[in-house]
Amino acid sequence: MVRRLGNYSRLASDEEAVIRQMLMLPVRFAPARRDLIAQGAPPRAVFLIVSGWACQFKTLEDGRRQIVGFMLPGDTCDMNNLVLTRMDHSIGAVTDVRYMEVPGEALQRVAMNYPRIGRAFWWQMLVSISTQREWTTNLGQRNALERLGSLLCELALRLQAVGLAGGESYDLPLTQTDLADATGLTSVHVNRTLQQMRTSGLISLSGRVLRIPNFAMLEEASLFTADYLHTGQRDGRRGKDPFEASASSIW
Repeated sequence: MVRRLGNYSRLASDEEAVIRQMLMLPVRFAPARRDLIAQGAPPRAVFLIVSGWACQFKTLEDGRRQIVGFMLPGDTCDMNNLVLTRMDHSIGAVTDVRYMEVPGEALQRVAMNYPRIGRAFWWQMLVSISTQREWTTNLGQRNALERLGSLLCELALRLQAVGLAGGESYDLPLTQTDLADATGLTSVHVNRTLQQMRTSGLISLSGRVLRIPNFAMLEEASLFTADYLHTGQRDGRRGKDPFEASASSIW
């Protein structure tokens, strides 16, 4: 989490220590394909993924599922979900997951007392909203290859940001059904498109390891731009930071 937040705000050593102290919590375990919390349940905490992959998804009455986001190590679910009376989506484990349930009050207290941490929380939420806009565009306008390619590019950059992807490859534990539920395609269409991407030299798959030989080529083929992830945003601002005075507006 410290590394993830550090992408959005330059945290001093004492601020990193505050985050680590806040996270002196029990680490819980959920096996693969088990829900951490179900749609309709009352929110009880902010979920922080320690290891493994999880996903946020919505389920229709007839059982159809739409994945609306993937949660990687260091990710939290919506930090402001405690104002809700019921979850409007489920969070499920894709792989075996270790996670923490962080009290919302603890996040609020740290954000108010440490403005740079508050600023990082703020940016993390804004990036989540920005990502949802990109996923909407993905579903509404891109073709199958562009949808899958964009998702694979996004996951590569998010994993790199926390040191979990190196060089040209990363671990991809998603099934073709997961990819279909995230991109609005059928499993058959996903399979056919992945074969097309392999044949074109855009990707290679060996077991669970995805290799992208030429990231720029996959970006171009997918019409992907990483702007919405706002990586390096902390270095791009000029002038006085409005969050240096107070981070209370986040709450």
